[in-house]
Amino acid sequence: MVNMKPEQSIFLPGGFKQFRLLKSKVQLNEKVVLIIGPQSEKIGEKIIDAGAKSVDIIVSDYDSLISSRLNIPKEKNISVRMMDYDNTDFADDTFDLVYAQASISLKNRNKIIKEIKRILKPEALLCVGEITALRETYPQFVKDIFESSGILPLHHNKCAEYYESKNFSLDYEEDLSSSLRSYYENTVNQLKSVIETLSDKEKSYYKKLLNRISHESNAYLKLGADKYIGFKLLILKLRAVGS
Repeated sequence: MVNMKPEQSIFLPGGFKQFRLLKSKVQLNEKVVLIIGPQSEKIGEKIIDAGAKSVDIIVSDYDSLISSRLNIPKEKNISVRMMDYDNTDFADDTFDLVYAQASISLKNRNKIIKEIKRILKPEALLCVGEITALRETYPQFVKDIFESSGILPLHHNKCAEYYESKNFSLDYEEDLSSSLRSYYENTVNQLKSVIETLSDKEKSYYKKLLNRISHESNAYLKLGADKYIGFKLLILKLRAVGS
């Protein structure tokens, strides 16, 4: 939801919890892995350290591409490329695992999932962290948060149902909504640090983004958005054709 780029850290909803749970549930040794989304470099490094054969990261904008490439050690077998998430350059049946952490909860989710299914090997895995709506209805200021970030949230208790309708079977799920408070608290701290380093010209250029980040964090921490915004981890297996 928020796009800030502190160096050498993970700054995503779910923090390292999503990866740790994946590692505890799935043998990563020799797997060919795709990570979707920016600020995923440290996750890529951890997956390589866990024995994965290779990791590709795809991001959707140039700034994220440069940032990711600068933050990945050269000795790691990790490639970063810029692609549309719903139209990648990968061949069919390429990956043993696709990992997405708060990066595909978007309005074009259906197209992204179709593409993920194309590039996953039969019975391969998808580990996804979804930004969710904790209630069926939510106030306008929460709608505005989702809209400004391009997010189309799944209902928190219907995530598995959605993916099962897309030919995945659920291996594991866990509610990580409690991690969002620390995420937004870190957002506030990072925002203060970033603003201190910007020139007046840069502050003017990034004014809209900075205001959105500040508003979103304040809405979650102080205005009650925490009652409506959740985060759900799912580990899913792509069903074989005909199953």
